[in-house]
Amino acid sequence: MEIGYHLSSEELTPSQMLAAARGAENAGFAFVTVSDHYHPWTRRQGQSPFVWGVLGGIAAVTERIEVGTAVTCPTVRIHPAVVAQAAATAAVMLPGRFFLGVGTGEALNEHILGDRWPSSGVRREMLEEAIEVIRLLWQGGSQSHFGRHYTVEQAAVFTLPEAPPPIVVSGFGEHSIDLAARIGDGYFTTAPDADAVERYRAGGGAGACYSKLDVAVAESEDAARRLALRTWPNSALGGELAQVLPLPAHFEQATENVTEDMVAEAILCEQDPGVHVERLKEYADAGYDRVTVQQVGVGQARFLEMYERSVLPELATAATV
Repeated sequence: MEIGYHLSSEELTPSQMLAAARGAENAGFAFVTVSDHYHPWTRRQGQSPFVWGVLGGIAAVTERIEVGTAVTCPTVRIHPAVVAQAAATAAVMLPGRFFLGVGTGEALNEHILGDRWPSSGVRREMLEEAIEVIRLLWQGGSQSHFGRHYTVEQAAVFTLPEAPPPIVVSGFGEHSIDLAARIGDGYFTTAPDADAVERYRAGGGAGACYSKLDVAVAESEDAARRLALRTWPNSALGGELAQVLPLPAHFEQATENVTEDMVAEAILCEQDPGVHVERLKEYADAGYDRVTVQQVGVGQARFLEMYERSVLPELATAATV
């Protein structure tokens, strides 16, 4: 299993993300993922740079590490024809080391142009057609598409990589897993869910299965719990709230009664590197091929140092036994 490093565009400035991506490469992480948001979840998180600009910067400051979006919504706020061009450019700047992670998105980011926020079934339908448009344009030449949700008329993406990047489809629930298995080059979720992997494989999914672990590395466990609550109270929200609430202020209202204990259920706040190793092994046992780890808060150096020194080597050793 490969371990990646997640860059939170909701908290980090572009310059901080470039420095952290370079640090992740030096620390031995296998890949970097970058979130694609228009708004942060809460105003306290405080950032939300344009992911495609950040990816160009990461390409300039790294040499080997793989980079992908986690995840881009190519359906409402940005037309899939534009995403096709943006992702193709990123793949040219990161030759052989870019992947496009996509999902059905959240109202938080997609409502900004005044479009109706569709139901989950319609969003999956839109995502499927969007991926069709993206792959069509990656073929090169003049292309047209007249579908239920999108129109493309005589468009040609001229700057193309030698080979199209993988499209990793994110999703939760049986319908989304089935969609990923049918049309994706990989599947992305956020928990060590063995049933999800089994369903993806049973549905014909042959690509890598990705997941995500959120952690808080600080000077103590108490400090980590405070950091997690202060910066990511939304991690305790369940159900479809993350998909349907439209404003950071609404997430703040929804998390007013969230406690440290609730957040610590979603974010690993223990400071023993061995606990981190064991938690990541749970993903391997569940069948995941790649796990990206997010350090909450703007301070990334302590996390990178701990993982370089005590977590990544242990996992590498365990993999060879």
